[in-house]
Amino acid sequence: MPELIEGIPTRVLAIYAHPDDPDVSCGGTLARWARGGAEVHVAICTNGDKGTSDPAADPVTLARCRAAEAAKAADLLGVAEQQVLGYPDGELSDDHALRVQLVGMIRRLRPAIVLCPDPTAVFFGEDYFNHRDHRVVGFAVLDALSPAAALPHYFPEAGPAHQVETVLMSGTLEPTVWVDVTSTIEEKVDAVSCHHSQFVDGGEWARLAVRLRAEEDGHRAGVAFAEGFRRLRLGA
Repeated sequence: MPELIEGIPTRVLAIYAHPDDPDVSCGGTLARWARGGAEVHVAICTNGDKGTSDPAADPVTLARCRAAEAAKAADLLGVAEQQVLGYPDGELSDDHALRVQLVGMIRRLRPAIVLCPDPTAVFFGEDYFNHRDHRVVGFAVLDALSPAAALPHYFPEAGPAHQVETVLMSGTLEPTVWVDVTSTIEEKVDAVSCHHSQFVDGGEWARLAVRLRAEEDGHRAGVAFAEGFRRLRLGA
């Protein structure tokens, strides 16, 4: 039987690559948890400055626009705090600099659950493969969580150690748990629709795609709409 995550965590941290990634990946889950009283935090690693096919677009202006879009989406989902690390698109590395930032964030916020991309999910059929930034962020988050954030002698300058209980990886080929987002599917759709810079058709295709994907996951989970994750249990 599919396993649905029913409870509401006290505090969660979603860490993703691009400004629209949290909303596309787990917006329904974040909205459901925020509505239920969870303290929801979001970290976006890049500034989205290359997220356009328009050669005439100015990267600085685009990054500013995407930050405003992400902030509006976060408000719709009930996010308590959103942080943008500001790396240029395509220039992320799972290195000391990024890991110490992530460890510091994890230790400051002390979340029970961290959400991030599944970095092992690479090829999706014949038509898509996972963006490098998604893969880098996924591995960087896992490297920051275990063992670094949980053990005091890793990055001691980043604050007291903290063991995250659960990791939920989105965009996975191997979902093991689902969250019922039937009650918050409209918030997810509206949040994704905030990212106007990413849509050449005004966003109607994206709104339909969000619903169809959540409906597909819902069918697997036995509910109307759901988001699927690959779960890792790191602590009691």
